[in-house]
Amino acid sequence: MILRLLSAALAAGFLAAVVATGLQLALTSPLILEAEKYEQREPSRAAQALPPTLPIVLAHAGHDHAAPDAAPEWQPAPGFQRMAFTGLATLVGGVGYALMLGAVLIACGREPTLQTGLAFALAGFASVSLAPSLGLPPELPGQEAAPLLARQAWWVMTAAATAMGLYLIGVRRSFIAILGGLVLIAGPHIAGAPPPPDSTSEVPAALAAQFAARSLAIGAVFWAMIGLGFGWAWQNVGPARRRHA
Repeated sequence: MILRLLSAALAAGFLAAVVATGLQLALTSPLILEAEKYEQREPSRAAQALPPTLPIVLAHAGHDHAAPDAAPEWQPAPGFQRMAFTGLATLVGGVGYALMLGAVLIACGREPTLQTGLAFALAGFASVSLAPSLGLPPELPGQEAAPLLARQAWWVMTAAATAMGLYLIGVRRSFIAILGGLVLIAGPHIAGAPPPPDSTSEVPAALAAQFAARSLAIGAVFWAMIGLGFGWAWQNVGPARRRHA
């Protein structure tokens, strides 16, 4: 079972990473490079934006603002190095997400197939990307943001509450469970995400909106590829394939 889970997760993560990395390089990387041109007051904030589909909290929390006298952190160089690190980070995130997806499917007593994999993957996208983005949309370099710790805490709370709420609604399905699930999903948004500071960003609003929309679209494709890839690989790769041979 464990070997089958690992094999399926590796296959699904690789498939999702290839597709998502290509989309990132074509759709969001040009916007990141454009936004970096507006960073003139604080050069240390010109860090590469994290791929919006990663499981790292910082993918939604944005960039932390270092102290003026802090030493600059290492960053991948523009060009091939940045592309390579983006692809590697997306691959690690894809495999990790696929392992979580498989574990949740098995824990819920669902047989991993194309249909169940896609359904649970879309729930994962809603929990990790869509719901947190309602309060903390994906950010470009140079955009003002609330303190990093506050954003991370709200992101974790929102992702966990949304995942539990969807579980209660989609798996438990009793009236009380559905009601509790709706309360969990709405709770973080009623409490509100930490607001950004009252200052004007150099990044145009249209550019930021375009980046957020493209990031969420790529995240949806990324999760769909994980679900479909895991469902297919579970049925066809590794021990299962040898057993049916």
